[in-house]
Amino acid sequence: MTPTITAFERSPDRGRGLARDMRVRWALEEVDQLYDVRLLSFDEMKGPPHRACHPFGQIPTYEEGDLVLFESGAIVFHIAERHAGLLPDDANARARAVTWMFAALNTVEPPIVDLAIVTLLERDKTWYEQRLAMVKDRIRGRLGELSKYLGDADWLDGAFSAGDLLMVSVLLRLGASGLLDEYPNLSAYVARGEARPAYKRAFAAQLAVFTAAAGG
Repeated sequence: MTPTITAFERSPDRGRGLARDMRVRWALEEVDQLYDVRLLSFDEMKGPPHRACHPFGQIPTYEEGDLVLFESGAIVFHIAERHAGLLPDDANARARAVTWMFAALNTVEPPIVDLAIVTLLERDKTWYEQRLAMVKDRIRGRLGELSKYLGDADWLDGAFSAGDLLMVSVLLRLGASGLLDEYPNLSAYVARGEARPAYKRAFAAQLAVFTAAAGG
C-alpha cells in the first residue's frame, strides 16, 4: 500500500527543505518506497479533518491503510523499522542508531529551534541581543560536543542510518547562521547527507511544490 504524507501547500521555508515533511520524504526515498503527498493550506492544517490525524494541527502526517502517524521522528522510525536500509541488522548497532535519532531531536534540535524563534519573533524585545547570544552559545556547546564525537568519521556509527538522516536534517536548520561553518567536520558531514541521491530526490520533490505554488 502506498502511504500518503502531508506537507505545506505553501511552505514558509520557501522550498529550502527545512519543513519537517522533508525528513519523511528523505526516509521514504532512502528505502525506495513510493508515496503520495496531500498538500494543506494553513487553514486546512487547523481544521477538524487534519486534527483527526494530527491533534496539534501540524505537518507531516503519515497514513498507510488504517495506520495514521504524526511527529516526523516517529514516522521516520516507523519507515526505518518497516523497510531495510535505515537501521542496521545487528541489534546493538540498531539500538545505537535509534539513540542518535533521539539525540538529534531531543538534544541537538531544541536550541536550534530556539534560534529560529529568537530571530523571527523576538527582534523587537529589549533583551533580544542578550538572548540571541545565549542561544548561540547553547548551540555552540552542542555542536562542539557533536563535532568531537564525530571526529573524522563519515557517519555517527558506521554506515549511514536513520540517526544520521535526522541529525543532518536538524543541522541543516542552522542555514545562514554561520554557526555550522565553525565546525568543518560537521559542515562536511551535512554535505555528505545532502549529496546522497535519496536526499536529492526528496529535496527536488518538495522544491517542486514550492515552485508550483509560487508560480500559481
